[in-house]
Amino acid sequence: MRSLAFLAFPALLPLAACASPPPAHPPRHAHVVVVPKAPPPPKVVVIPRAPSHRHVWIPGHWAWRRGAWVWVPGRHVLAPRPGARWVPGHWVRRRGGWVWIPGHWSRR
Repeated sequence: MRSLAFLAFPALLPLAACASPPPAHPPRHAHVVVVPKAPPPPKVVVIPRAPSHRHVWIPGHWAWRRGAWVWVPGRHVLAPRPGARWVPGHWVRRRGGWVWIPGHWSRR
Protein backbone atom coordinates (compact mmCIF):
# COMPACT_ATOMS: atom_id res chain seq x y z
CA MET A 1 0.00 0.00 0.00
CA ARG A 2 2.85 2.37 0.83
CA SER A 3 4.36 1.98 -2.64
CA LEU A 4 1.02 2.88 -4.28
CA ALA A 5 0.82 6.13 -2.32
CA PHE A 6 4.36 6.95 -3.38
CA LEU A 7 3.49 6.38 -7.06
CA ALA A 8 0.37 8.57 -6.84
CA PHE A 9 2.14 11.49 -5.17
CA PRO A 10 3.87 12.89 -8.30
CA ALA A 11 0.53 12.90 -10.13
CA LEU A 12 -0.99 15.07 -7.39
CA LEU A 13 1.73 17.75 -7.43
CA PRO A 14 0.17 19.81 -10.28
CA LEU A 15 -3.16 19.83 -8.42
CA ALA A 16 -1.51 21.00 -5.21
CA ALA A 17 0.20 23.85 -7.06
CA CYS A 18 -3.14 25.09 -8.43
CA ALA A 19 -4.91 24.88 -5.10
CA SER A 20 -2.36 26.62 -2.94
CA PRO A 21 -2.74 30.36 -2.45
CA PRO A 22 -0.03 32.74 -3.63
CA PRO A 23 2.33 34.00 -0.95
CA ALA A 24 1.04 36.80 1.26
CA HIS A 25 4.15 38.86 0.48
CA PRO A 26 7.41 38.36 -1.39
CA PRO A 27 10.23 36.56 0.39
CA ARG A 28 12.71 38.86 2.15
CA HIS A 29 15.40 37.78 -0.28
CA ALA A 30 13.29 38.71 -3.35
CA HIS A 31 15.37 40.54 -5.93
CA VAL A 32 13.83 43.73 -7.31
CA VAL A 33 14.16 43.97 -11.08
CA VAL A 34 13.81 47.30 -12.85
CA VAL A 35 12.47 46.80 -16.38
CA PRO A 36 13.43 49.47 -18.92
CA LYS A 37 10.13 49.54 -20.82
CA ALA A 38 6.47 49.68 -19.83
CA PRO A 39 4.44 46.46 -19.76
CA PRO A 40 1.85 45.90 -22.50
CA PRO A 41 -1.81 46.52 -21.59
CA PRO A 42 -3.42 43.66 -19.63
CA LYS A 43 -5.07 40.98 -21.73
CA VAL A 44 -8.85 40.86 -21.74
CA VAL A 45 -9.97 37.40 -20.63
CA VAL A 46 -13.21 35.65 -19.78
CA ILE A 47 -12.95 34.53 -16.16
CA PRO A 48 -13.89 30.85 -15.90
CA ARG A 49 -16.35 29.64 -13.32
CA ALA A 50 -14.76 29.06 -9.90
CA PRO A 51 -14.42 25.45 -8.72
CA SER A 52 -16.16 26.44 -5.46
CA HIS A 53 -17.38 29.47 -3.53
CA ARG A 54 -14.10 29.35 -1.54
CA HIS A 55 -11.98 30.05 -4.63
CA VAL A 56 -10.81 33.55 -5.58
CA TRP A 57 -9.74 34.69 -9.05
CA ILE A 58 -6.12 35.84 -9.27
CA PRO A 59 -5.90 37.91 -12.48
CA GLY A 60 -3.18 37.35 -15.05
CA HIS A 61 -0.32 39.80 -15.47
CA TRP A 62 2.72 40.56 -17.58
CA ALA A 63 6.05 39.28 -16.25
CA TRP A 64 9.54 40.24 -17.44
CA ARG A 65 11.47 37.07 -18.33
CA ARG A 66 14.75 36.86 -20.19
CA GLY A 67 14.42 40.32 -21.67
CA ALA A 68 10.84 40.00 -22.93
CA TRP A 69 7.28 40.40 -21.65
CA VAL A 70 5.50 37.09 -20.98
CA TRP A 71 1.81 36.77 -20.07
CA VAL A 72 1.16 34.85 -16.84
CA PRO A 73 -2.45 33.61 -17.03
CA GLY A 74 -4.91 34.14 -14.20
CA ARG A 75 -6.17 31.29 -12.05
CA HIS A 76 -8.51 30.39 -9.23
CA VAL A 77 -6.98 29.65 -5.83
CA LEU A 78 -8.43 28.74 -2.47
CA ALA A 79 -8.69 31.77 -0.22
CA PRO A 80 -6.55 31.43 2.93
CA ARG A 81 -9.52 32.36 5.13
CA PRO A 82 -13.20 33.23 4.71
CA GLY A 83 -13.73 36.74 3.34
CA ALA A 84 -10.10 37.15 2.24
CA ARG A 85 -9.62 39.52 -0.69
CA TRP A 86 -6.82 39.33 -3.24
CA VAL A 87 -5.10 42.65 -4.01
CA PRO A 88 -3.60 42.16 -7.50
CA GLY A 89 0.04 42.79 -8.24
CA HIS A 90 0.88 45.69 -10.54
CA TRP A 91 3.72 47.45 -12.31
CA VAL A 92 4.84 50.85 -10.99
CA ARG A 93 6.99 53.37 -12.81
CA ARG A 94 10.13 54.16 -10.82
CA ARG A 95 13.39 55.88 -11.59
CA GLY A 96 15.01 54.00 -14.44
CA GLY A 97 12.02 51.89 -15.43
CA TRP A 98 9.22 49.71 -14.11
CA VAL A 99 9.07 47.59 -10.92
CA TRP A 100 6.64 44.75 -10.12
CA ILE A 101 4.69 45.08 -6.87
CA PRO A 102 3.48 41.54 -5.98
CA GLY A 103 -0.15 40.83 -5.16
CA HIS A 104 -1.17 39.91 -1.63
CA TRP A 105 -4.11 38.87 0.53
CA SER A 106 -5.82 41.68 2.41
CA ARG A 107 -6.20 41.35 6.15
CA ARG A 108 -9.82 41.56 7.17
